[in-house]
Amino acid sequence: MGNPILYIVIPCYNEEAVLPLTSGMFLKKIKDLAAAGKISDKSRILFVNDGSKDKTWDIIRSLAEADEHYRGVCLSRNRGHQNALLAGLMTARAYGCDAAISMDADLQDDVNAVDGFIDGFCNGDEVVYGVRSARKKDTWFKRTTAEAFYKVFEWMGAETVPDHADYRLMSRETLDALSEYHEVNLFLRGIVPTLGYQTSKVYYERGEREAGESKYPLKKMIAFAIQGITSFSTKPLSFVTGAGLLSILVAIGMFVYVLVSLGFGHAIAGWGSMMISIWLIGGLIMLSLGIVGEYVGKIYMESKHRPRYRIETTL
Repeated sequence: MGNPILYIVIPCYNEEAVLPLTSGMFLKKIKDLAAAGKISDKSRILFVNDGSKDKTWDIIRSLAEADEHYRGVCLSRNRGHQNALLAGLMTARAYGCDAAISMDADLQDDVNAVDGFIDGFCNGDEVVYGVRSARKKDTWFKRTTAEAFYKVFEWMGAETVPDHADYRLMSRETLDALSEYHEVNLFLRGIVPTLGYQTSKVYYERGEREAGESKYPLKKMIAFAIQGITSFSTKPLSFVTGAGLLSILVAIGMFVYVLVSLGFGHAIAGWGSMMISIWLIGGLIMLSLGIVGEYVGKIYMESKHRPRYRIETTL
């Protein structure tokens, strides 16, 4: 087998500030690896424009015209990071790549870790995960919530790789396996570990964004966490049953308390206990309906069988 054809897949959403800075770094890495005989010169950098509202697609088009190592895919509208990433991976697979590496345009993920990815692939690893060696640059809040997410995710019975985002290498075989997953509610960090195959990890230190703003504010991070948990575990539904049983036990306890109070002739503070009970039970009912509704909504979206993305233009 000759040198593998590698595609670096980079989803882009409003990245006009960062692409002029980082695109050259991606190109240099591809050319250096090809010069070292580790990958084929047919390797490419594939940008996926996820419905950007700025000049991101114009920049990608200019890059593709300037150098054959750049390629671009433009989605017809914004479909979210996970769908854009999947579109890029499936496009790379269609182009006949031997392996694809997914990473973000801001180069917070160390591009030099790609060398370790290629070494792992050449040693027979089908999936190589990029894992953060430390979270020293994160705020206390972000570090704590991230650790809590991975612990909760594991407790829910879902499989994931702690401190790993979407920076990974996937072989052609694993891309073929991924193409058989047709779910609309995508959470690739949970799907990829379920594929099986031989895996390894490359540790790196995450840096700061080269330019631009983060595309994952707190609101999106929370939504992403809920997406991951509800896509891979039904335990929240069990919590609904548990909450219902707990409410019944509390009601029985209150009933016993009332009987004892009547027996001893104590006055009953009816208003306070009634209001607490109403708010407690009402809150549990609303929470239960919300959890059930989350799953019903996902079933509804899956039943439509709508395409996860649509490619408008390919360079």
